[in-house]
Amino acid sequence: MSQEGADRRRREVLRLYAEALASVGRRVQGVAANQWQTASPCSARSVRELVNHLTAEQLWVPELLRGATPCQVGGRFAGDVLGADPAASWSAAATAAREAFGAPGALELAVRLSTGERPALEFCAQLTVDLTVHTWDLARATGQDPHLAPELVEFALHELAPRPGPAVAVGCFAPAVPTVPHADPQTRMLGLVGRRCAPQPPFDPELTD
Repeated sequence: MSQEGADRRRREVLRLYAEALASVGRRVQGVAANQWQTASPCSARSVRELVNHLTAEQLWVPELLRGATPCQVGGRFAGDVLGADPAASWSAAATAAREAFGAPGALELAVRLSTGERPALEFCAQLTVDLTVHTWDLARATGQDPHLAPELVEFALHELAPRPGPAVAVGCFAPAVPTVPHADPQTRMLGLVGRRCAPQPPFDPELTD
């Protein structure tokens, strides 16, 4: 890839990562007070557990880009990282991660993951896919709009396509499920990560203390 092509790829991945963060953020803000313990489509996680997972992922980003290893970070982001205000905790982590990836030269670095050393650009791309899929999980669990941005869907479809060599295991997705012929891109993308586009489940929209 030429230098111009590499620069374009970095700009595009960073832009889509920021868009995916914003997409999750809108759904986090829309979680009702009585929905945090609702089950989500993601590996039997509750809504709170799902948002906690996504928040912890973003908390790792500045540390890894500073050169820290998983052993050095240790269990700092294990357990609950949401505290009493999940939306504020998510927002702070997302902002810090976006700024870390957006720093000059950040996407040209390598990060050390539990799976080995990987380009930061690849790590950012995989996080973008993870955020995109989990946006749908969060929307489905809380009765919010499950439609994903078409460019995020297309990006995820491309990144999820089988490739030779090791992959960055950021998200933990279920085995693929079949989709009908000529399914729309979002349905196909969700099928690749084990999600079925079933009718929206009913939920109680009333806020509770």
